[in-house]
Amino acid sequence: MGQVVSAFYSWFNTDKEYKVLLIGLDNAGKTTTLYQLHLGQAIETQPTIGSNVETVKHKNVHFEVWDLGGQATLRPSWVTYFKATDALVLVVDSTDRARIGQVKDELWRVVGSEDLKGAFVLVFANKQDLEDCMSPADISSSLKLHDIKDHDWHIQACSAKEGTGLVEGFDWMVQRVKNRASK
Repeated sequence: MGQVVSAFYSWFNTDKEYKVLLIGLDNAGKTTTLYQLHLGQAIETQPTIGSNVETVKHKNVHFEVWDLGGQATLRPSWVTYFKATDALVLVVDSTDRARIGQVKDELWRVVGSEDLKGAFVLVFANKQDLEDCMSPADISSSLKLHDIKDHDWHIQACSAKEGTGLVEGFDWMVQRVKNRASK
């Protein structure tokens, strides 16, 4: 009986904070995503130099979310944040067809890291509210997501500015975290 109560308590109350890296190219919407999740509203942002970090609570699970600058000169420094990461969130600008190949290259460089072994991968297909955006299926194909075999992954259509799709993406992450904790 005590095990049942303990399992029930741990399901709804967790002291563990899960580390999440929020990555993507510059102007993809990473900081807007972070503050939409943290504050529940879009804020005016500037390009991130370095990182922003906030605690996001979603369905009683605490995530320490690191928003990493996406400029080309900053991307090599992402590796310094990889240790002890539970989930990777890649924010993709769905209107930026010219740089989707760069997004794919960065994703595959990152998921190949030994330090990220076992991390979940959530891809936010951002800016779905804009005309002429790529669909999540197009982005999935361009990034070759189906070739990722060493990570659980999910792609979620969203608009960080409007806040749509973000909750569903984090619902998926919470489910993965809880499944892992119950094993």
